[in-house]
Amino acid sequence: MKTYERSENQQKIIQGMNKVYENLLTYKKRLNSELVVLKDDKIVRVKP
Repeated sequence: MKTYERSENQQKIIQGMNKVYENLLTYKKRLNSELVVLKDDKIVRVKP
């Protein structure tokens, strides 16, 4: 299996996306609203 090395820009993008995801979860918990995700090809609503 091939190992793939990410560039510095790719690592920054991934770190930024992780931060956005964390902020989204915090926001949804604060407003007590549902989080809509795709799981096993089905749309699922998750309460925080």
